[in-house]
Amino acid sequence: MPAPRDSAFPHPRPAARPSRRAWLETAGGGLGSLALTAMMAEESRAGGDPAGALQYPPRAKRVVQLFMAGAASHIDLFDFKPELVKRHGQESDFGEPVEAFQNGLGPWLKPVWDFAPHGGCGKLLGAPVAALGRVVDRMAFIHDMVSTSGVHSAATLLQTTGFVLPGFPGAGCWAGYALGSLNDNLPTYVVLPDHRGYGSNGVKNWDAGFLPAQHSGTVVQPGAAEPIVDLRPHPSAAWLSAAGDAATRDSIHRLNRLHQAGRDGDGRLEARIRTYELAARMQLAAPEALSLADEPEHVLRMYGVQPGRGDWPGEINAEEEIHHFGLKCLTARRLLERGVRFVQVWSGNDNGFPRRNWDSHEDVERDHGPLATGMAHGAAALIQDLDQRGLLDDTLVLWTTEFGRMPSSQGGRGRDHNPFVFTNWLCGAGIRGGVTHGPSDEWGYKPLDRGNPTTVHDVHATVLRLLGIEHTKLTWRHNGVDRRLTDVHGRIIAPIIA
Repeated sequence: MPAPRDSAFPHPRPAARPSRRAWLETAGGGLGSLALTAMMAEESRAGGDPAGALQYPPRAKRVVQLFMAGAASHIDLFDFKPELVKRHGQESDFGEPVEAFQNGLGPWLKPVWDFAPHGGCGKLLGAPVAALGRVVDRMAFIHDMVSTSGVHSAATLLQTTGFVLPGFPGAGCWAGYALGSLNDNLPTYVVLPDHRGYGSNGVKNWDAGFLPAQHSGTVVQPGAAEPIVDLRPHPSAAWLSAAGDAATRDSIHRLNRLHQAGRDGDGRLEARIRTYELAARMQLAAPEALSLADEPEHVLRMYGVQPGRGDWPGEINAEEEIHHFGLKCLTARRLLERGVRFVQVWSGNDNGFPRRNWDSHEDVERDHGPLATGMAHGAAALIQDLDQRGLLDDTLVLWTTEFGRMPSSQGGRGRDHNPFVFTNWLCGAGIRGGVTHGPSDEWGYKPLDRGNPTTVHDVHATVLRLLGIEHTKLTWRHNGVDRRLTDVHGRIIAPIIA
């Protein structure tokens, strides 16, 4: 007899497909039983042993990552190239075919700003990042970073998760999984996005992927009316008393645990319960951590924060960037000193035009000028503040972006994507200050030593080592593979370690 039809489903209904488990249970004979047993054993082995990865005395207890979304130009900020000054305006010649992301192979373009030496190490810095000169002797620059992608989304994921595809845990998730929390009343991993919106990939950059969900980053919006969304009851629930709220949480907790009984191994359920419990504790801890009421005036000035100042109308400007990035950096310091393990601070978003990020195809001076000024002011203040509080010795600061920009011009004033070389810098716990590692070539086009560049896996391996973790041992078994942050790569960058 043909399958029935109806108006909502005009085609014959397919027979319901049995689940894999049900099919194996009814397959009969030894094959089905063996397959089911093997499948269940594989599921029970999912996970890893983070304690087995803790093999070194930790130099760092916590990490703050500063991420410039859109691709900051190394040759205009950190990696001075006299040859570009000499050849400015001449037809670019890379000595090999170049596949540009857009039409960015115009004449050579000299650095948009003048460079000057800073600190005892004499590091040359572009004018917009001159504020970093106050702390440059504590910083280690890596100028031969390379990416495997020139596409923002893929390259951003590579820097945040170690992979160009979504679905893998962020570096902060791995740190939380391995080391746990320093404060049970605050998240282990906090993300402070750009005040205008998320960068490429959004939450995929800090999602826990296949790790237990409680290791995902918690988004906090400093300066917003509601910095942590849905942490408190909605205003329409004004009738709810504190006692009633506590009783409700207690009832939900007991119901969750009853539901969990008999469901061993359901990591999603356990993560959801832990998240609810953390949210309840955060109702007391988070407001204090995020409030600036107890910050003295001189600290606010140091960060460039103007309390009560709203968004600036009109075009992007340096004063606005100093305030907003400084606010995120000050918030990061408050979270770090209260036990948050990993804080990620973002500059630049993925929405709108004219651009409000570092993707300066049209005009490097227009875009990078205010963004770099704000970043340098806030980052320098953060490093100085951590240092004066005795926290820099065990806090690692990592600055990164998804790739660099080309030494040739695009449209006269802009620069195209350059995944072939770019800059990172690190500061703080265990880092040898005032050094430069891995030079780029005379143009800032590729590493000088093309056969031995520095990769994000090397940076991640080094960060984990400073946290006391052997990166090859920090794994989670997923789909039959022992996954790790560094994939199958990663070398410790020994020259930058003190």
